[in-house]
Amino acid sequence: MKVILRSDITNVGRQGEVKEVSPGFARNYLVPQNLAMEATPASLKVCEREKVKLEKQREEIIAAAKEIASKIEESEFIVKVKIGENGKIFGSITPSNLSKIFEEKGFEINKRDILLSENIKKLGNYEVNARLHPEVVVKAKLAVISEKE
Repeated sequence: MKVILRSDITNVGRQGEVKEVSPGFARNYLVPQNLAMEATPASLKVCEREKVKLEKQREEIIAAAKEIASKIEESEFIVKVKIGENGKIFGSITPSNLSKIFEEKGFEINKRDILLSENIKKLGNYEVNARLHPEVVVKAKLAVISEKE
């Protein structure tokens, strides 16, 4: 089934593109969530007229995301954790924890957009990748220290 995407969807396509997707995916997810509409001749004509406007909006959104990314790269995030006798931290630092830490500094990043290969379980300095936009990924500096320091 051919659909016109109304927003960027990871692993599917970008806003305004015409994509071939399975009918069930379109009918049960994309259309009810208002993420896509069926590609009829009338909707394709409307899409062509709006393409220039969409491209301009996309460039503005990407520019704003890059500006936020530069502010995040300049910042350093510090996490204070409890440690045991052998220097190991209790629990681990997950994307959910990192999302709250970013929010405390004024950056709203969804936990699903924080890219960790595995949870952080040791003290030290880390680089954490966060996706602000499908085309903009930022590396944030994270220092994990004990509460006693």
